Amino acid sequence: MLGLTGFGQKLRKKPALPASASMQDTHTLMPPLAPTTPAQTPEHEAHPMITRPLVLLIATACGLIVANLYYAQPLSGLISASLHMQPGQSGLIVTVTQIGYCAGLLLLVPLADLLENRSLIVWMTRLVALAIFALPFAGSPALFLFAISLVGVLSVAVQMLVPFAAHLAPVAIRGQIVGNVMSGLMLGIMLARPVASLVAQVASWRVIFLLSAALMLVLSVVLGKMLPRRMPTTRQSYGALLGSMVHLLATTPVLQRRAFYHACMFGAFSLFWTVTPLLLTHAPYALSQGEIALFALVGVTGAIAAPIAGRVADKGWIWPATLAAMTLSIAAFFMTWLVSAPMLFVIVLAVAGIMIDFGNTANLVLGQRVLFVLAPEHRGRINALYMAIFFIGGAIGSGVGGWAYEHGGWHLAACFGAGMPALALLVCLTEKRP
Repeated sequence: MLGLTGFGQKLRKKPALPASASMQDTHTLMPPLAPTTPAQTPEHEAHPMITRPLVLLIATACGLIVANLYYAQPLSGLISASLHMQPGQSGLIVTVTQIGYCAGLLLLVPLADLLENRSLIVWMTRLVALAIFALPFAGSPALFLFAISLVGVLSVAVQMLVPFAAHLAPVAIRGQIVGNVMSGLMLGIMLARPVASLVAQVASWRVIFLLSAALMLVLSVVLGKMLPRRMPTTRQSYGALLGSMVHLLATTPVLQRRAFYHACMFGAFSLFWTVTPLLLTHAPYALSQGEIALFALVGVTGAIAAPIAGRVADKGWIWPATLAAMTLSIAAFFMTWLVSAPMLFVIVLAVAGIMIDFGNTANLVLGQRVLFVLAPEHRGRINALYMAIFFIGGAIGSGVGGWAYEHGGWHLAACFGAGMPALALLVCLTEKRP
């Protein structure tokens, strides 16, 4: 599965890339899915000029859209009580959102390789606004869960925007552009939970969804006016497009590796942010929801890793930077074992959160930089597979973290947290250098 023997194969002949792009991340390309015809000729690097305002718009859109996946997480207790859900059912709020997101990754993101991208992204943003708007007015648990599952499905518009930005960027600075866009996405992830908690504290849990629905409608108008058109060259049917994803995964060792690496990294990230609220609400820490929201804000600093990782990738240092990101996450969990005084432990835990977020963000951008130099006509499907696989890793990390904390406290959870990036590190060391 990990294609340990496939990383030594040579590049197929292709137009020469700039020196900054001739790196180790291009040494494994997927075989063609079908004979190439003039209509299927891969897109070349002749792009509309990408400007700083356009990069800022795409980064902002990514952050606002992806935040929809995380608003409900810190509010699940309030929502379940308001809807009179049975005890223990509040976890379904997060679960159905994740299931919807995975379904959208596999079923909708591949459409970016088939349909005109600007219109697709704009319509997805309009539809997610409608789904979010239904949440405050859901009168039963079933209606709320159905609506929030649609929010998960439609929020995958963010994973159409990232490869869209990669397409617009010249290959020599593609890592930098993707890194800047991903910094917006990571800020959305990190800020969603504390913002939702603070809004619920001063108003109601319903208010954050009303605000988000309004933002999505405004965003859809702005994207429709500002994004350039992009028509993919793929001429496959939708069914063939979905079937080709199995072929892509089976025959692209670099995709297998990068997806596995980040599944482990995102698993550790999800474990940390699942367990720390459980840990900090109990003695001897006993933090309030507002204090936990402030604690979560420390993770925002990890977003600065995205542009840094993008620039590092453009210089050709992807493999050592990947090892460094994994090592940083492992060290973050280990350092929490060295202190026991409650006040000092909270400080160390905050520093560990920054390190884990930094390593996770850097590894994500490094992986996308590797994958986005592959065939442009497959870019949407490759990104969908990459995201779906590591998102499954995140779900596993959350589940394992909750179980480990219940049975062995923070120390057992931290063992699992350090073990996942350690496994990725061992596998990464088996890469054959070009």
